[in-house]
Amino acid sequence: MASTFDPNKSVPSISKPKPTSIDPNKPVPHLVTPQGAVHVFKAEGEFGDKVAAAAFSVSNFGVFASSEQGIGLFATGIELAAEFEGSVKISGSCDVIGDLRSRGNHTVDGDIQLSGADYAEDFDIADPEDAEPGTVMVLDDFGGVRMSNTAYDRRVAGVISGAGGYKPAIILDRQTLGADRRPLALMGKVWCKVDASHAPIAIGDLLTTSSTPGHAMKAANPAEAFGAVIGKALRPLASGQGLVPILVALQ
Repeated sequence: MASTFDPNKSVPSISKPKPTSIDPNKPVPHLVTPQGAVHVFKAEGEFGDKVAAAAFSVSNFGVFASSEQGIGLFATGIELAAEFEGSVKISGSCDVIGDLRSRGNHTVDGDIQLSGADYAEDFDIADPEDAEPGTVMVLDDFGGVRMSNTAYDRRVAGVISGAGGYKPAIILDRQTLGADRRPLALMGKVWCKVDASHAPIAIGDLLTTSSTPGHAMKAANPAEAFGAVIGKALRPLASGQGLVPILVALQ
């Protein structure tokens, strides 16, 4: 008979553990000084299938671990820290310090909260030395992007993500190969280089590419701006050049 774990149900003689956070830089006592453990099991032999400890249950938990002041269960390994065959249920928060990879599908019943501000995609960069965060980019002839340098350019593709206090929330087409690739914000909020020397920029103004390399400007000519709009300004800039947050909405 299957059993369902109730995290709120008290376990006999064991109080409910207090919330704790894992410090990856803090040494684990029972690994540094194993003699401090109550019981130590070590499996040795010429075969690779030796198991130090095994636990089985017909109708309840095979293994239950709890700690009153620390981590209930800690595992480490050269290849994998843990491996599960079957479903895994987490009733509390899940704090992932490293990368999280999944080869299956995901079903989410609640909200997904991301700390980043834009929806980006990695592109090959033709001029990586000039493509710093906040730079306006346009499509090149080879499937990548380059820095913009023409007013009302309908090849506009987006803004290099990561300037100011905004970071990408989602990055598509992330590849391990290719050093000259950068996340290009296609939607959402991003800090963008703008040039207000042609016309003052007010909140809500539509922005397009400028003749100033890598900068956006106010789309003062609606006819020319069709197909070349980057997005809307979220802060004003009366004159000169600078970084302002914009809402990317290519159109």
